[in-house]
Amino acid sequence: MGFFNHWRTRRQESTPDRDVEPVPTGVLPKGVSSSASDGDGEPVRPHTDAVDDERVRFLDTFTPEEEKRVMRKVDCRLLVTIGVIYLVKQIDVNNASNVKVLAVGKPTNILKQLHMTADEYNWVQSIYYISYIIFELPSNLFLKKMTPRVFQTRICVAWGLVLACHAAIKNKQGIYAARFFLGLAEAGLFPSIITQLCNWYRSDEMGKPVMWLFGIFNLAGIIGSLIVYGISYLDGKQGLSSWQWVFLLEGVATIAFGGLIWVVYPDYPKSPRSGKWLTPREQQFLEMRLTENAPRTQDAAFSWKEVVNTVKDPRIWSFMLAQILMNTGGFGLSWFLPTITTNLGFAGLPRNQLLNIPPAAAGIIAIIVVAWILKKAYLPRPLLAIIIVLCEVATFAIFLGTRHRGAIYTACILGSMFSACLAIPFWSWRTSSLAGTTGTAFALGLQSGLGQLGGVIGPQIFRQKYAADGYRVSYGVCTGALAGCFLANCLSWYLTRNLEWDVRRVRRQRIRAEKEGRLFTEDEVKFYHERKHFTKTLKKKEVGDII
Repeated sequence: MGFFNHWRTRRQESTPDRDVEPVPTGVLPKGVSSSASDGDGEPVRPHTDAVDDERVRFLDTFTPEEEKRVMRKVDCRLLVTIGVIYLVKQIDVNNASNVKVLAVGKPTNILKQLHMTADEYNWVQSIYYISYIIFELPSNLFLKKMTPRVFQTRICVAWGLVLACHAAIKNKQGIYAARFFLGLAEAGLFPSIITQLCNWYRSDEMGKPVMWLFGIFNLAGIIGSLIVYGISYLDGKQGLSSWQWVFLLEGVATIAFGGLIWVVYPDYPKSPRSGKWLTPREQQFLEMRLTENAPRTQDAAFSWKEVVNTVKDPRIWSFMLAQILMNTGGFGLSWFLPTITTNLGFAGLPRNQLLNIPPAAAGIIAIIVVAWILKKAYLPRPLLAIIIVLCEVATFAIFLGTRHRGAIYTACILGSMFSACLAIPFWSWRTSSLAGTTGTAFALGLQSGLGQLGGVIGPQIFRQKYAADGYRVSYGVCTGALAGCFLANCLSWYLTRNLEWDVRRVRRQRIRAEKEGRLFTEDEVKFYHERKHFTKTLKKKEVGDII
């Protein structure tokens, strides 16, 4: 505790008039009442020097080795389970673009059997995202009420049933209806995962779980391509075409996986289920180490005040705009990627599916590298995100400037790589400005929902009328969307400039403490202190401040 008290004293001496309003930690030590109200009927988290001192004394009983041991337990239980959920989900989503080029040119191709044109098939993905948008926000608001285990089990079983029913489709109206219900079933999955991660991880360490999540996202591209390649040899077996086998087998596997989630999936740090693999002391530690306004186990299931505050915060709209534009460019390429690689003619059927593996593998490597840079705090998260967006823009310039097969395939790899790793700094950065259980769920549900407008628009960019010109118009639209994403990220950085300054400063202090074998606690760093933090002007740090 000596290091922390010394650091706290130095900050108090060097920044006595810093414009920061304390916000309670949400962890109530023995003897502290939780019945306080803010005057509007909303419960508040009491904040007193006694609460802070109690929190610091408790955290000081943990050594860095103990913290690492506890977080390894969380990683093994939570991250592994979430990763497998997202892997299964992404394999199921990717299969729509993979089966489009399965048995292409043969009578058993899905376009021929459903009597669809390529442009009509693009609506398969757009309709999926339309229902996803409609039901994303209301679905995510049920997370706290249902508990994560029930919530994720419901999603997995429902989407598995709908996916398996795809095998019975006979026409384009049927697949449109099936995709609408698939989006409905899966709505809430991604924002609920990010929301739950905010209950277990601090903002400055969110890079690791996000890296894991989006690494799995790209691993799904590899595994999914191999699965479709293997299933292609079932074409005609038992009277089913290969695309029907893909939907049926993956749907049944997803339903079975839903049962596994019911057994092993954790809820919150201080939930009764977590007590089966965490000691009471570890449960208390996991919540006390969180930053000021992070969601807590004991928070109310719903708070209108947090909803209103979230809507009034301009940061949600700037981040949402950035995500819409990011998804428009990224989803457009990912949806059309199997078609691009097949048209290059490097491999015949069914080996054309294997050409989707290198772009996905490159994405995994890029994610690991970016997560390492983020962990070391070498660059501010907004700057890292902006650099990656500019790299994406440069990649699409390759699509616009050449028709050489090798160059196009290289651009496919680079585009997939930058699109994948952009999510690491973006979502780690985004979670810093979230507050409260309802506020976090609402903000992520609203942003993720409307952000999927990019998923609706992206597939429609690549239309057959642009094929004669090598889809240059399509690539140009994607380039423009990513240029807009660059500007939206610049705006978001401006709105979170003070917040990011604090977060990066804390991260550097924590890295220094870890090197010196100390457990760092940021009791005096209130970077979660107020939702309107972007209006604050922070006092310039003094010479004596630790960086």
